[in-house]
Amino acid sequence: MATVDIKDAKGAKAGTAELSDAVYGIEPNMHVMHRTVNAQRASWREGTANTKTRGMVRGGGKKPWRQKGTGRARQGTIRAPQWRGGGVVFGPHSRSYDQKVNSKEIKLAMRSALSAKQQAGDVVVVKPFEFEKPSTKQATAALKALELAGTKITLIIKNDDVDTFLSFRNIPGVEILPVNNINAYDLIDNKKLVIQDDCLPYIEEVLA
Repeated sequence: MATVDIKDAKGAKAGTAELSDAVYGIEPNMHVMHRTVNAQRASWREGTANTKTRGMVRGGGKKPWRQKGTGRARQGTIRAPQWRGGGVVFGPHSRSYDQKVNSKEIKLAMRSALSAKQQAGDVVVVKPFEFEKPSTKQATAALKALELAGTKITLIIKNDDVDTFLSFRNIPGVEILPVNNINAYDLIDNKKLVIQDDCLPYIEEVLA
């Protein structure tokens, strides 16, 4: 097991934590990480773009002119694609962009992301921030003390830690992630991954 220092809000060492090799010490599986993140991003697409084909456009039931003898090209309907106001050929239609990824792959992707971050030295473990009330000023000071000011971070907190959420939510570059919402994309999309030490047991229980 890897041992890391736990820091408090003033940046001082406040103890140590052991990180499970099963979660933070595996060989990152880049293929599964890529597949899982792509599927996650695809699921965010609404897929609501839609166009009408010639059969969906209103009107055009009557043949605009007779087939022969006019000198003009034959036409069957004024809602054909070449007409202004006609149907669209090969246009987009409403669809789902969801990709199927099984739960084992999702967990492996998260373990791979955590292991890659740990191996790069980008995991920071901190004591829970004890705010008497929500305070962005105190949150900013804590980031400065931890030498994380101006750094894009993902902060993993307990699900019911409302004061910490409200304190950090308006700071640019800080993504707050309740521990039960951890996912591969948010674990990767940062420069530093900051985890409150009371979240470590839950992460290991879910992913180990």
